[in-house]
Amino acid sequence: QVQLKESGGGLVQPGGSLRLSCVASGNIRSILTMGWYRPAPGNQPELVATITSGGDTNYADSVKGRFTISRDNAKNTVYLQMNSLKPEDTAVYYCMMNVMTWGSATFKAYWGQGTQVTVSS
Repeated sequence: QVQLKESGGGLVQPGGSLRLSCVASGNIRSILTMGWYRPAPGNQPELVATITSGGDTNYADSVKGRFTISRDNAKNTVYLQMNSLKPEDTAVYYCMMNVMTWGSATFKAYWGQGTQVTVSS
């Protein structure tokens, strides 16, 4: 099995910065896309940012120019650098990875438990 563990959330003032990390562990053969999501109205996951195994990135319009996603393949880790934070960025942030495990021929999405980010003065 595969486990994802996020860290780096917390309370920050508007305009501040936080760096989230998410590390995957377990029976991992390969990881394709890594990403960060947060709940949207209706509790559906809203894409914040994703990064492919080749390094291509995609961002929600609301975070472009403020957030940067990156990955360290050797460490099975994805990061989200969040700058110029706004109160509306307050949410639980979840990481997701598309993982192929040893003994499998397909990729499956795994999710972390989430880390709380609160932006408030």
